[in-house]
Amino acid sequence: MQSLQHENTRPGATRSLWHENPQSGIPQRGISQRGIPPRGSARENPRRRRYDEAVSALTSEARAYIRSRGGELLDEDVMGRIEDAAVHGSACTGLTISEKIRVVDTVFCRTRRDLGVLQPIADDPSVSEIMVNGTEDVFIERKGNIERTDIRFENVDELEELIRRIAARVHREINELSPILDARLEDGSRVNAIYKNVALNGPILTIRRFPETAIRMDDLLGFGSITAEAAEFLSVLVECAYNIFISGGTSSGKTTFLNALAGFIPSSERIITIEDSAELQIRGIDNLVRMECRSANAQERGEVNMRQLIRASLRMRPNRIIVGEVRGEEVLDMIQAMNTGHAGSLSTGHGNSPQGMLYRLEAMFLQAADFPVAAIRRQITEGIDIMVHLGRLPGGARTVLEISEITGMTDGEIDLNPLFCYAAGRGLIRTGNRLEDTSKLQVKGRELP
Repeated sequence: MQSLQHENTRPGATRSLWHENPQSGIPQRGISQRGIPPRGSARENPRRRRYDEAVSALTSEARAYIRSRGGELLDEDVMGRIEDAAVHGSACTGLTISEKIRVVDTVFCRTRRDLGVLQPIADDPSVSEIMVNGTEDVFIERKGNIERTDIRFENVDELEELIRRIAARVHREINELSPILDARLEDGSRVNAIYKNVALNGPILTIRRFPETAIRMDDLLGFGSITAEAAEFLSVLVECAYNIFISGGTSSGKTTFLNALAGFIPSSERIITIEDSAELQIRGIDNLVRMECRSANAQERGEVNMRQLIRASLRMRPNRIIVGEVRGEEVLDMIQAMNTGHAGSLSTGHGNSPQGMLYRLEAMFLQAADFPVAAIRRQITEGIDIMVHLGRLPGGARTVLEISEITGMTDGEIDLNPLFCYAAGRGLIRTGNRLEDTSKLQVKGRELP
């Protein structure tokens, strides 16, 4: 493999394209700061235009080389070819060493990596979300903050091909007739894609990544997401089989918190999890059944929805049923499961507050059955014992904002008994209210801290 001559070395001296970091001695590759392309659009920045032209030219050359070899190549062969072209070809003339490093990385990812130009940020463990708004606007979420990247796709075809490749790997389709994709990658990341005939600035691709190891309650304590007192309080409620519903906005940490709560379930129980796209990482339960919804195929056949799975789970002798997230008619079956002896069940949903979440549950319930509102509210109060509401603080930190007990109804409205509430500057504090329904505690012979 050829070496790349560094612009600032003495005549005749050479350094490898993947030169060493002078401080660490570790070979540096990928998306280091040195290799970030010039900022701004190609229209505004001539260096960016030159960089984009180099990437486009080397990508075309690399693809032609791969086709000529029938695709039977090692990654090392392709990397060598790209690097050789960057060294001896004219495509990279005028670029700095750092820009050439990034050109080679970008071209290699485009031609040899599953996620194409997104692969470097997908491999970055600090990135929790990737948001692609068309070909030129790529954003990431890192440590709770959204950042714009300088990554861009060559054209719409490249982005569409990436989306179709993701869909094919999970045996799903996305096209003009089926323009929305919800799926998960092999590593558990959640993917949503919107085709260009629906998204006006599309195609749109969103990838939410989850930590490789499940976050436990101890981790949330370390993050400051909950206090030790509240965590111990909830641990007793989970162990004593109180039905708990977790609400919160988008990316408020509902699934992560559900995972943490599930860590308190006694290991001897039989648990069934039901999810639209599998995200839960429940550990320590041997008798665990995991089920995931399935979309219809191109012939509109084979769909398995959440309602069907919840109903099926009732015949599988569960101690508890965990529903990853309710979004529609399946809320009826979830509430029914909580009301038919499956104590200790858990679920999540999108809501702005505990009270707002209850109104949303009512609305979703009405989608499934034309029941009187009073009857629906009675079902909810009988089924759900505890509401936990999560949110994000101005700095992006996810935290528990409220823990409340559903105590019944007054004048047709559901009553909430706040047990913990978030106070600015003080965090999550106990309200002084006591848990009114202690029947499940008494059965287990437990007391609250």
